[in-house]
Amino acid sequence: IRLTLLVLLAGCQPCVSADSETLAPPEVSQYNGTLYAACKMRPSTSLADGLPKVYGQVLLKQDYPLGKLNALLRFNGFPSEGDPQPRAVHIHQYGDLSRGCASTGGHYNPHGAHHPNHPGDFGNFEPQEGKINAMIESEATVFGALSVIGRAVVVHEKMDDLGSGGDAGSLLHGNAGRRLGCCIIGIASPEPWNMHYKLYNRRLRRI
Repeated sequence: IRLTLLVLLAGCQPCVSADSETLAPPEVSQYNGTLYAACKMRPSTSLADGLPKVYGQVLLKQDYPLGKLNALLRFNGFPSEGDPQPRAVHIHQYGDLSRGCASTGGHYNPHGAHHPNHPGDFGNFEPQEGKINAMIESEATVFGALSVIGRAVVVHEKMDDLGSGGDAGSLLHGNAGRRLGCCIIGIASPEPWNMHYKLYNRRLRRI
């Protein structure tokens, strides 16, 4: 029995953290200690008339086990004329699109904290020429019991008031308004990240 246990532990060595009992997905070993995830953004199926139809991608990358989660946001479909309105982006609790974005639940809030202290409160992003291109670091994780894999990313109609609105809604969801688009986070290969990261850096150099 002891020999069998040692063999099993040796087989799992690349995918177990020194300070965690949580097993990492096999992709961590496959991709040199990094896990990638992707989320294909589409308009909500219950979108009200007159609201923008948002398409794009959310790409995630995190080194195992304690690296910072990097998120690359690429959205289009916002109005390209007039004064651009900042839009809030959050991770929501459920990867359930059965009723459009309405069935994704509230903000992912594993610690029972007030908004904007949820790990997936990405913040506000101002479209430029109808597009959002941004890269941020997040307190969310794709590892362990608090992993956001299988949960949803939602783009909102309005700007997040970041908890300063003075009402219950502000502390719950930042009064960010209706849900324009959403997607479910899933494990991905490095290719989408690598491609869009290069495009993001090219765009930065042109600015």
